[in-house]
Amino acid sequence: MADTAPDRTPRLEPGQLRAIREEARRAFGESARVLLFGSRARGDRRGGDIDLWVETDLPAGAASLAGDRLWAALQRRLGEQRIDIVVHRRGRPLRPVDRAALAEGIELLGRAGDDCGPQEEGA
Repeated sequence: MADTAPDRTPRLEPGQLRAIREEARRAFGESARVLLFGSRARGDRRGGDIDLWVETDLPAGAASLAGDRLWAALQRRLGEQRIDIVVHRRGRPLRPVDRAALAEGIELLGRAGDDCGPQEEGA
């Protein structure tokens, strides 16, 4: 299960976290769950791409389009970044990448669309 402990801080700026949350809601709807995983979640390296895992109730075609919309929106808001988005349809079997994201990920957006994980000061 994704770690939401306060001592795990993603290596992203507060504005980047806000943009990811807002654009994920816009692309996937309120039922989406978003985790940050990979080196930005582990904090073990400088740089690195932004790896996002999104769990959705959308059907396959709509989920794929939503992933493309999220990627494009984040490119606009964050500037040119290496961003990988893994989409998992809720209820489908877990793939190895899904298991890795769930094991190491930091939850940014919960199942009900609630913000999870690190928040901006004053938010």
